[in-house]
Amino acid sequence: MSASAAEHLARQVAGPHPDLPETTTGTMRLDLREGARTEHWYLTICHQEVRVDRLAEDADLVVRADREVFDRIAAGRLNPAAALLRNDLTAQGNLRLLLTLRRLFPGPSGARHPREVAGGRNRVETR
Repeated sequence: MSASAAEHLARQVAGPHPDLPETTTGTMRLDLREGARTEHWYLTICHQEVRVDRLAEDADLVVRADREVFDRIAAGRLNPAAALLRNDLTAQGNLRLLLTLRRLFPGPSGARHPREVAGGRNRVETR
């Protein structure tokens, strides 16, 4: 069973993320709705480092969705951009930061990096 978005945010998102572009900076608030209750997660991204807090402060990007949608994103079963296009989530502010979510949450189980998949196919052989 995969971890929920809240578990992933609490345990694995904070800290260094060398796969983030060095120029990615900003703040993001994730509003996870469950019934009448909303859980707020505040991410600060700077120099490939992510800080996670439980705040309802203004942010450069505010993303709102049901908890189930965030859980599917965390499990790698839903792409944040696709969720936005299907109105599964709403985003207000700097939409470039929305693409950062893909890098902060794990991909689908069994997924591999494209370079790993390509292996030696793109190499030029020399003899």
